[in-house]
Amino acid sequence: MLETLVQGVLLGGLYTLFALGQSLMFGVMRLTNTAQGDFIILGAFAVIAGVSLTGDAAPWLVALAVLPVAFGFGYALQRYVLNGTLGKDPLPSLVVTFGLSIVIQNLLLELFSADPRAIETGGLNTQGIALGDAMSLGVLPLIVLAIAVGATGALQWLFARTALGRSFRAVSDDREIAELMGLNAKKVYALATAIAFVLIAIAGALQGMRTTVSPSDGPLLLLFAFEAVIIGGMGSFWGTLAGAMILGVTQQIGFRLDPGWGIWFGHIVFLVVLVLRPQGLFPKTRG
Repeated sequence: MLETLVQGVLLGGLYTLFALGQSLMFGVMRLTNTAQGDFIILGAFAVIAGVSLTGDAAPWLVALAVLPVAFGFGYALQRYVLNGTLGKDPLPSLVVTFGLSIVIQNLLLELFSADPRAIETGGLNTQGIALGDAMSLGVLPLIVLAIAVGATGALQWLFARTALGRSFRAVSDDREIAELMGLNAKKVYALATAIAFVLIAIAGALQGMRTTVSPSDGPLLLLFAFEAVIIGGMGSFWGTLAGAMILGVTQQIGFRLDPGWGIWFGHIVFLVVLVLRPQGLFPKTRG
């Protein structure tokens, strides 16, 4: 059981990275990005393409090179496309991001075919650290967990301790008053989305290093991200981390009972939380 809990926490680290960008965009703009999973897969294929084009360069260096591209892409997408969908009605943003999801999937199918691919890590994804005779921890999952906790802490610090974070909180709490105080809400939203896309690119690179990816994987990753955010509480970063851990541990318990029950167990916990506490276990607090 201890190994199941530990493996669940490690899986939760990956789910945290899937969900943090979603949590950030909803927390600042009340925008639900239904293309979240497809953008994660796009990030993975961007690294795969970069490694191929540079002649099998180190994947970590290629992933780092992708991050500023993701920042610029996220900024432009929000500034010139998604800002026009924001308002009291959430339907336009849902329709636009759903359309982006379809476009990304078909683009990746055209460019890379439906064959699963992976980012070669030189055996890092198979290395483990033995803890006694009964348990071994994967090196890559530990790295993913460390990055997830670090990213969560960094986002919390950004929101609580910096001028940019105060701008994010201001436009989230009351856009009209924030604009009267001199903030350009559209630019603030674009910066929030740019940061979210850096997190999405990191998640995609690590997912491609951890396992194979294919153009059709996006909707499943979106589901994991959405469930982690809902369980933890919309817009709460530490809540997202906790929700991802709960989802990962629950799935591992299900896999331990029966190989076909893991994903289903996670869905059950999500539904229970949604019914009993729809605001999530650790919802965002104002102020």
